[in-house]
Amino acid sequence: MSEHRRKAPQQQPPTGGRAAARRAAQQPVGRRSAPAQDVGTGAPSASYGPPSSHGGEERPYGGRAEARRAAQRGSRRKGAGSGPGGSAPPATAAATAPTAAGPGGGPEGRGPGKKRFIDYPRHNKYGWRRWVPSWRLVAGTFLFFVASLMGVSAYAYSQVEIPKEADTARSQNNIYYWADGTRMVATGDGANRQIVKLPQISKHIQDAVVSAENKTFWDDSGIDPMGIGRAVWNMAKGGQTQGGSTITQQYVKNNLLDDQSQTLTRKAKEFFIAMKVGNEVDKDKVMAGYLNTAYYGRGAYGIQAASRAYFNTDADKLDPSQAALLASVLKGATYYDPAGYPEIDPNATAEKNTERATKRWKWILDEMQKDGKITAEERAKYTTFPKIQKPGQSANLTGQIGYLVRTAKANIKTQFDLGEAELERGGYQIYTTFDKNKVTALEKSVQKVIKENIKPKERPKTDTNVQFGGASVDTDTGAIVALYGGVDSTKHFTNNADATGAMVGSTFKPFVLAAAMRDGVRDKELGADQDASTRTIVDPDKSRYSGKNGLVIRKYDGEIWHNEEGKEWRQTNDGQEDYGSISLRRAMIKSANSPYVQLGMDVGIDRVRDAAVKSGLLESSLVKGEVPSFSLGISSPSAIRMAGAYSTFANQGKQNDPYSVQKVVKDGATVHEHKAKPEQAFSAAIANNVTDVLRDVVDDPEGTGRKARLPGRAVAGKTGTTDENRSAWFVGYTAQLSTAIDMYRYDDDDTKKDRKFEKMYGTGGRDTIHGSSFPSEIWQDYMSEAVKNDPKVKFPKPEKLEGAEPVFGGGASSPTPTPTVTESKTPSPTPTESVTPSTTPPTTPPTTPPTPTKTPTPDKPTCDIWDWECNHPGDPGGNTGEPTGTPTNTDEPDPTDTPTDDGGGRPGGNRPGDGSRVP
Repeated sequence: MSEHRRKAPQQQPPTGGRAAARRAAQQPVGRRSAPAQDVGTGAPSASYGPPSSHGGEERPYGGRAEARRAAQRGSRRKGAGSGPGGSAPPATAAATAPTAAGPGGGPEGRGPGKKRFIDYPRHNKYGWRRWVPSWRLVAGTFLFFVASLMGVSAYAYSQVEIPKEADTARSQNNIYYWADGTRMVATGDGANRQIVKLPQISKHIQDAVVSAENKTFWDDSGIDPMGIGRAVWNMAKGGQTQGGSTITQQYVKNNLLDDQSQTLTRKAKEFFIAMKVGNEVDKDKVMAGYLNTAYYGRGAYGIQAASRAYFNTDADKLDPSQAALLASVLKGATYYDPAGYPEIDPNATAEKNTERATKRWKWILDEMQKDGKITAEERAKYTTFPKIQKPGQSANLTGQIGYLVRTAKANIKTQFDLGEAELERGGYQIYTTFDKNKVTALEKSVQKVIKENIKPKERPKTDTNVQFGGASVDTDTGAIVALYGGVDSTKHFTNNADATGAMVGSTFKPFVLAAAMRDGVRDKELGADQDASTRTIVDPDKSRYSGKNGLVIRKYDGEIWHNEEGKEWRQTNDGQEDYGSISLRRAMIKSANSPYVQLGMDVGIDRVRDAAVKSGLLESSLVKGEVPSFSLGISSPSAIRMAGAYSTFANQGKQNDPYSVQKVVKDGATVHEHKAKPEQAFSAAIANNVTDVLRDVVDDPEGTGRKARLPGRAVAGKTGTTDENRSAWFVGYTAQLSTAIDMYRYDDDDTKKDRKFEKMYGTGGRDTIHGSSFPSEIWQDYMSEAVKNDPKVKFPKPEKLEGAEPVFGGGASSPTPTPTVTESKTPSPTPTESVTPSTTPPTTPPTTPPTPTKTPTPDKPTCDIWDWECNHPGDPGGNTGEPTGTPTNTDEPDPTDTPTDDGGGRPGGNRPGDGSRVP
């Protein structure tokens, strides 16, 4: 078509290239454009009309097609030759406009661009509006996030497993109780915790923690979003808060995770496990687990330990007021324990803590009323803050407590066959037989003697390392009611009431007498193994033995006994006293040695050993071999066992093993309980005759045990002192209580080898130490207090021994008056033992001994043998009060052999007292 026929273009609006570019951008991309025109520099073809009237200026913009082409070119420019004839394309008004620079290629980077699936930044908005998301985008993003979170949570919930309880959450200690059921001490390697079942936990403490911590506990699924929201809101307002975690979450944190960290990982674990626990675990178990693992301060983990620590009561006895206080402490013991913790935080003083605790205590009680857990009338009762005991050490093993616990633990292992590993896992309530008042009385009696007499600073050579021990046993049951193990279990580690290696001396003689009255002496013409038909039962009054000092000891058949070196055995008496022919009763009263050494040989050392074991001594504590000095107490039983063995005589021959644990309880159930198994060790006649002889040791004016008298009460007992004053004992009993007291000097340095017992000449300012001195004094002082509330019971009258006949041993030929002996105050400069060969042949006893008659002695009133009241003055038991005149101390044995050393530095094969053999 001719240019002349082409219609002239319409006049364009006066606006510039921006509007044209915008209109071009809005046109569809696929629209066909007009044929290319030769253009000038910024104006349409000349055929469109005359030049501009603006002095030849070009049009500021081209036609619509040209603007569209300019928009399509954008920031891209065609290379050379794209125009007609290969020349550069003519410039247009649109080309001179600013090119697109931003996203979408729009002018100034704000062009509409192509709409994407996620329209952000928004394609049809400009400026700041492009960056404001639409409501569809916000809603979609939220829904996507919620769906993703639910998916992840569902997956995590399906994968999580409820873990086993943490070992530390089950860690417990053991609780020891006194005989009256009151708490003695909590001890062990575990935490101060005693796990109890929910029925053993007061309902009030359950209600208190629910009202204070998690009101929806019994109904929620383990987590409480509303509770968390309330906690945050209340905290923002500065008001009271229940806490963001539910009881289930706290149970998971303490019991299953055992993790108190505040990390996001731990919180996530806690959240999901709590959900699963809330859905799958019984609420009662969760509540019990929470209360048993929570920390209440004062070293108390769990509600039982807390109840004891704050109120000295059990968890099932808590009232609403006490429960509210313990629920308050759960918020943080440092700031809510009324005792205060100023050493931790200066702001946690007792005054400030009491103020905080009182406020929270009232609030919890109000919440319990609001929740219907207590009535308004009951709430009105609790207007005064509950009385709380002062905090103390949870495991105070100082003083005598450590010895008591050690003894009880040994008893548990032997009596109940409960292994040490199992015991150390904790969780046991151990009810002992120890009487708190008697333990205190025994300790005071020993400390009184120590304070008044033992002065190591003044007399270091004689008073250093002086030790005392003691034990008290119920004669009817064998229960150990008291013991004294030393000055302090944290300072002196050996339990002096247990086996220490200290020889018992003449306190062993009653077992020799019991064996002689049970088994009798052997016939000289028959062999060593003789049955009862050939033996002769001795009578303590009619049978007589030689009390000669330096007596040559013979075998039962009259042959002289020789030691390993081939030397004769000459038995001496304490103080080198010579008693001549003496009855066995009188020999016991005076503690003459030679009669009982020879008696032991005539009966047989094996029979004496058996009698001691039948009485209650451990065979392992007795010296092996058949040496004559065995009858003089060269063995080393413990004070506990000696008291128990003497109680066999007090109990008319019925023997009970001493024990210190009545029962053991775990998880509310009694798992072990002591069951008495008394055995008839001796006939009542034998036991009562031994008791009758031992009564004279105390009652007789010259008896070595006269310092142990208890006015108005029957007492039987025996003193004992070993060679060179190396140990001293007094063992005695009333009808109800048997007590043994021992004393020795012993190097207590466990780092030294070959430790030895030291001589006690001059100890306590005394020339010599015997059982009649400090041990008897302690016994008397303690027993005066221990039995003051016991009824005054007389010992049974001794029956006539069946088959008993007069026996004369050691050369005794006829009854003779017992000489009066004066005490020797000066110790012998050399040991009293004598093992020199005999220079004169022994006197052979007559084949037909004369019938003895009861001959009065100068030191005892003339009485008919059957006159009970005359022979046993006093009421009851024949006590006549303190004797007049100077007391004598000629009561002790002096073994003439030196027992062999077993390698541990203890004579006679004595074993160290490690507590393993003592119940």
